[in-house]
Amino acid sequence: MTVRSVIFDFSGTLFRLEEDDSWFADLTDPGGRRFDLAEQAEVMRRMTAPSGQVVELGAEYVDAWENRDLDPAEHRKVYLEVLRASGVPDAQAESLYGRLIDPGHWTAYPDTAEVLRRLHEAGYRIGVISNIAFDIRPAFDRAGITRYVEEFTLSYLEGVIKPDPKIFLRTCERLGVAPEEARMIGDSREADGGAEAVGCQVAIVDPLPTAQRPAGLLDSVSDLLN
Repeated sequence: MTVRSVIFDFSGTLFRLEEDDSWFADLTDPGGRRFDLAEQAEVMRRMTAPSGQVVELGAEYVDAWENRDLDPAEHRKVYLEVLRASGVPDAQAESLYGRLIDPGHWTAYPDTAEVLRRLHEAGYRIGVISNIAFDIRPAFDRAGITRYVEEFTLSYLEGVIKPDPKIFLRTCERLGVAPEEARMIGDSREADGGAEAVGCQVAIVDPLPTAQRPAGLLDSVSDLLN
């Protein structure tokens, strides 16, 4: 069936949380030792991993982890614990968490704007589905690309997370397309790949740093734009 709609994941697909030097300038463990570059990278990975428990959590945090993308309070609770379990002291954990949920700190991939614009101009209906506990739309406003997206389906507003089929079906319905007419593009086979169960095509991109992935989105839709 002809593709009429393209639906994108947010984190690791259209945008990526990328630190600048100031984020870790004063970051030390409770003993005062500075985090090295590998440890900084691991902290960032744990803050943005799309699936899988990233640290060993006590029983009181397991439910919060499972429901983190449905409830902002649970999201904050468990990610502060993730940072503490990663050796980040409380005050610095609060600062890093504040950056995680601030859309102004998220960087668009180099080809994000071009892909959304060209798909929109070619007549494709565009949606975004994100397992997220905060409003990502200001990141699109800041990049000047909100006008290309017809539907934002955010888990904390919908009460459902990927790979639950309902979130994909709900988005397709709102876009006015059959699932077989949609392509889901994301960075997680576990989460975004769930769209296959309802009949969508699926393309997986690598959530590399933005400078290392200049054309991953273009490659995923090249057949639709030629």
